[in-house]
Amino acid sequence: MQKDKATNEEKQAEQKAYNEYVKQVTPTHSLPKNMAKAFLLGGVICIIGQGILNYAISLGLDKDTAGSWCSLALVLTSVVLTGCNIYPKLANFGGAGALVPITGFANSVAAPCVEFKKEGQVFGIGCKVFTIAGPVILFGIFTSWLLGLIYWIGKILGFFS
Repeated sequence: MQKDKATNEEKQAEQKAYNEYVKQVTPTHSLPKNMAKAFLLGGVICIIGQGILNYAISLGLDKDTAGSWCSLALVLTSVVLTGCNIYPKLANFGGAGALVPITGFANSVAAPCVEFKKEGQVFGIGCKVFTIAGPVILFGIFTSWLLGLIYWIGKILGFFS
């Protein structure tokens, strides 16, 4: 009986020491600070995008074509920064501010390519390029198809004019 009690006390002491260790090594995060950093980085990305858009329009491109060039420039910049290992540092700083815009999607496509390039062109880059982006593309296309079908049926039934 005494042995069981001593074992329980030892387990409780170990658990208490472990909990203190976990509390000590677990990083603490400030939600307002993280939100401010995400807002700042996302805002900077949007300002750069708006600058590209304004420049393209000033060259005489129509708004749609200028928007396409802006998207291409942001994606290219994101992929180059990912390849140079700069974009992951920005994402680490800005969190969702770096991951939500189109640049975050380009980063999610390019990052597995960089990570698995040592496995070769086909099995490394070719197979891993859609590791993250594949499900996004798949479910995006499926959802747009489903909503299109609902809209088409609704139009036949007279719900949409």
